[in-house]
This record gives sequence, C-alpha cells and structure tokens, in this order.
Amino acid sequence: MRHLISTGSPFEKTAGYSRAVVDGDWCFVSGTTGYDYATMTMPPGVEEQARNCLATIRAALEEGGFDMADVVRAHYYVTDRAYVDRVFPILGEAFGDIRPAATMVVCKLAKPEMKVEIEVTALKRDRAGA
Repeated sequence: MRHLISTGSPFEKTAGYSRAVVDGDWCFVSGTTGYDYATMTMPPGVEEQARNCLATIRAALEEGGFDMADVVRAHYYVTDRAYVDRVFPILGEAFGDIRPAATMVVCKLAKPEMKVEIEVTALKRDRAGA
C-alpha cells in the first residue's frame, strides 16, 4: 500500500512531490535540503544544513514506520568540493554503523543558499532478526 509523507513544506505542493513515499517494505525519501521546515529558514553553514537534512529524513522515515538503520542507499549532493570533508563526519555519525551504498556528487542545487542535499532509500528490516 502506498503512503505519502509530507513535511508541510510549500515546496512539496508547488513542485508536486512528497517528502517520502512508502510502498510496501520500501521508503523513498526525496532529495532533502537543509531548511528548518518549522521556520522555513536555511542556516548559512553546510554542517548545520547537513544536520537539518538528516533530521528531516529521520522524521520522514519514522513517520513511515522506518528508522535510519533501514537505509540501504544514500545520495549526497554538495555545491563545493570543500564541503565534502566537512559533511563526511556528520554523515558518519548518522550512517557509520549502517553503511548504506552511497554516492557523493559535487553540483549546483536549485537555490544558491542550498549547500547540501541528501536523498535516501530504505528497506524495512526484520526487527526480530536485526
């Protein structure tokens, strides 16, 4: 059964997407930038943006009945090569023991204030056997 998850961000309605889509044992979390969706503000630093991305992703996963340990694939996008070494430790805190298959891309993002975007896919694990 398909379930759509929203953060309430105005971008979701305008651009026609969901923060996450749960379909069976899978959860697909859209590319998530560093906005604080409660205040609709973007912090200036890439580190805080990365932490906001992960908090939004964690909340979407939990709403869908998943947790970070279910993440099997991650895509990371940063706007400057210098940011790679600055976000790696933050990603390591979140995924160090989970170790999903991952890709890091240096690119431009949709808005100039965006410095990092993270997208994940999760597969629900058998909690009894985990």
